[in-house]
Amino acid sequence: MKLSLDQVRRVAALSRLSLTSDEEARLAVDLQAVLDAAASLDTLDLRDVPPTAQVNLTESPLRRDVAVEPLGVKKALANAPDPVGSSFGVPKVIE
Repeated sequence: MKLSLDQVRRVAALSRLSLTSDEEARLAVDLQAVLDAAASLDTLDLRDVPPTAQVNLTESPLRRDVAVEPLGVKKALANAPDPVGSSFGVPKVIE
C-alpha cells in the first residue's frame, strides 16, 4: 500500500508536528520504508514456530513470588517524618 501525503499529514498532526512540504515528502519516504519492512514479515513461513516461542530462553532474573508476612504499621511508620495515627502524614497541597 502506497502512503499518501494526506496520511503523512494526519500522522504529523496526531504527533503534533508541524512539517514543511519538504519534510512531509521526506517523511513519506521514511514511513513507507517502515511499512514495507513490516509488510515483508508477512512473507515469513511460521508454520513450525509455536506461538509461545521466545527469543531469550533463560530463566527470569526476577525473584520467586512467595507470600511473606506483611510489614506491619509500626515497622512501616518507623522512619516516617510525620506519622498520623496509622498513616503517613503529608503536607497539604490544596489551599
